[in-house]
Amino acid sequence: MRKLLLLRPEPGLSASAARAAELGLDVVAYPLFRIEPVEWSAPDARQYDALLVTSANAMLQAGPQLAAFRSLPVYAVGSATADAARQAGFAIAGAGNDGVDALLAGVPGSARLLHLAGEQRRDLRGHRQIDAVTVYRSVAKENPSMPQLANLVVAIHSPRAGARLAELVLDRGAARIAAISAAAAEACGAGWEDVAVADRPDDPSLLALAASLCHTSGQE
Repeated sequence: MRKLLLLRPEPGLSASAARAAELGLDVVAYPLFRIEPVEWSAPDARQYDALLVTSANAMLQAGPQLAAFRSLPVYAVGSATADAARQAGFAIAGAGNDGVDALLAGVPGSARLLHLAGEQRRDLRGHRQIDAVTVYRSVAKENPSMPQLANLVVAIHSPRAGARLAELVLDRGAARIAAISAAAAEACGAGWEDVAVADRPDDPSLLALAASLCHTSGQE
């Protein structure tokens, strides 16, 4: 059985590692990024009907300004994000594991949303009335010394992680990629032994895919 390489930063790294262990996988943890807060000025909460939160990091890194919005319900992408919002004292108006587009499809069109976001994000303003404020950033670690990837399965949680992996690794022929989305898979580039995309863009689906790649025979 192949080992699984996890590249995502904390706190998601520990959550994925625990889930992988439940699947019987042997995990190598090597985060390529670190999460840090960004100074931000809170707009007037009365302008908005709800918060849009697409990562648990927004709740974990937003700081004391978050208290000004506790009267607003939260639309959360992913169960981990919803859990972080509840722990911060927010009510959940809606949550889903199928990505932000599917979540927004269930939000009333007249709702005014404030997106508590990371520095790297999609522009969602074309959907509806959405303002975004940056509350955290993901910073790439400089000059990381990557482990040997031969006979590993690498879980890719984002296109940015895939692009960073492609920058760092040229010897790819004996490693398999499990990607959370088609965009994340494409960002990894060519030359890998295998590249597969999860059925759904969430951590459980990604790790289920990774488990199947770890157990499938090949260049062992």
